[in-house]
Formats: sequence, structure tokens, C-alpha cells
Amino acid sequence: MALTEREEQEFWDFVASRRQHLVRTAYLLAGDHGHAEDFVQDALIRAHRNWRRIERSDQPEVYVRRIIVNLANSWWRRAVRHRTHVAWEPPDRPDEHDGHAAVDREDELWRALATLPAGMRAVVVLRYYEDLSEAETAALLGKSLGTVKSQASRGLVRMREALSESRADVPTR
Repeated sequence: MALTEREEQEFWDFVASRRQHLVRTAYLLAGDHGHAEDFVQDALIRAHRNWRRIERSDQPEVYVRRIIVNLANSWWRRAVRHRTHVAWEPPDRPDEHDGHAAVDREDELWRALATLPAGMRAVVVLRYYEDLSEAETAALLGKSLGTVKSQASRGLVRMREALSESRADVPTR
């Protein structure tokens, strides 16, 4: 059954207001802008099909974000199974001698995030980038609260280790 004019307008208002945020989240999960755009587009197509039900729940972003996480996790599983090399390079990486410390720091964070397995990366992104609570993250990922807590803790430890290693590799001037 087709959406009413009002429902259709509400869907497109949602897309206009949240699309860029959803793409950024998908990028953090996938590490690739093309895949991020594809995940969001697929998620929005699925959301449109179920908009009437989603709209009644008053949490359309949670529904769409869950689809994006599932799509990203499926993509990573296929990439690993087929031994596909997944390039995780932030766009426009700074030159090694770039004097802009903030850009260098962001690049280090991207690389540290890339060292995490897909499930752990999803927990870290949802907890610290999306600023979801442990309970919200657990519900969104279909994991227990304890799993979310341990994955977040271990993910932060691994990222700190990756950051320490990357700083140790930088020659002093």
C-alpha cells in the first residue's frame, strides 16, 4: 500500500535532515565513502518500504541506523570470507610533513579505528561517535549489555595501543 502524501513528505523530511549524519556513521563503520553511501541508500530504500510502521515507533533513525550496521557487518564478513583487501584510507590524507596537527591526529584516529574488528568497531562508533548509551547500543546491535561494555573497553584499549605504536614510528625532529 502506497504512502499518503503526508507520510511521503515526512519520509523525505527525515532523509533531508539525517542523511549526512547517517553517511558519516556508515563511513566510520566501513571506512569507504562509496560503501557508506551505498549502505545509507539501501537502508533508506528499506525504510521507505516500511515507513508507516517505522513512523509509528517514533524512532526512524534507530531503525535506519540498525540497517546500516547490519549492512556494514555483512559487507565485512563477505570481504573477509572472500579475502578481499579492504582499503581503509581516509580521503585526502595529509602529507607526512603536514604541519596541521589536528588533521594528523584525525588521520591517526581513523587508522586506529581501522585496526578494530567490525563488531568492535560498531560498538565504539555507536557508543562514542553516536553517543548512544550502553543499553541503546546493546539493543541496536542485538548484543548483551556486558558484551557492549567489554567490546567498548577492549576497543578503546586497542585504539590506544595502535595510537601508541603510530607515535613510536614517527621520527622526532
